[in-house]
Amino acid sequence: MGTVVLSGAVVLVVLGFGNPLYWLAAAGVLFLYVRYGLHSSAPTAPGPAPTAGAAPTSYKAYRDRRDKQAKWERRYRRERPLESRRQERERA
Repeated sequence: MGTVVLSGAVVLVVLGFGNPLYWLAAAGVLFLYVRYGLHSSAPTAPGPAPTAGAAPTSYKAYRDRRDKQAKWERRYRRERPLESRRQERERA
């Protein structure tokens, strides 16, 4: 997505030599991309993924996330016993 936006901005800048209004359009596209588009193209996960090194806002929030993760792991082991055993053998 970033290469499409950047190449579009370059095209607008080149076209801007004939009409300076395109330079404003290029600046607007780059501004919108930097403001809203840099992090929105990340792959989506079922829930919000914690960033590396991000501290939890509170211990209660940490416990809630930890308990939710443990619940999903128990459910996965219960619903897919063969896969969970295979993963345990690979870890050992």
